[in-house]
Formats: sequence, C-alpha cells, structure tokens
Amino acid sequence: MKSQDTPFEGGPMDGRVLPVLLGITGHPPKTYRIPVPAPDGGPPTVLIYRRVPRGQSSRTGLTRGWKYLYDPTGRESGRLKWPWSKPAAAPDATPKGKPEDTDG
Repeated sequence: MKSQDTPFEGGPMDGRVLPVLLGITGHPPKTYRIPVPAPDGGPPTVLIYRRVPRGQSSRTGLTRGWKYLYDPTGRESGRLKWPWSKPAAAPDATPKGKPEDTDG
C-alpha cells in the first residue's frame, strides 16, 4: 500500500507529520480519527481531523497536496449528503408546523 507524509494542524497533533495510507484514488481519507486512551481507564477520547487542500498551483489550479485540520466539535459526518436527503433535526426540536400540544 502507498502512504504519504501528511501534516497535521491544530489540536494536540499540531506540527506533526505522519505517514497516512492512501486510498484507491490516491488521496488520504477525508477524516482521520485518533483514539486517545483515558488515564483513568475509561472510554478513550477520539480526536477528529478533517482533510483540506494544502495549497493550489497558480498555473493549473490543482491541489498541491493535503493536510489535516483539527475539528474541535468532533462531529461525525458519516451520513451521505444526497440532494434529496432531509437535514438532520436536533434531538429536542419540535417538528416544524406543529404547535406543542399542552392541553393533552
């Protein structure tokens, strides 16, 4: 398998360069998850980094490579984004168009 030295920016991995395995298309994965074990033996914390272009060529406009930026929110974006998909609702949100029924 092929790997590429990819820089990390922000968060605990700031300034480090790690070899990241490339996919079938020759690009590193869109998200890079790093599990960090808890010191007290609890569940591990997962650091999430998102792939962004490192820069663009001035003549052709092609990307010159990739880097990973720290995502402090840690949101999982594993859901496919099809044009006909509805956006995810907040867990405590009232559906639109329906008033709250307080009368019972």
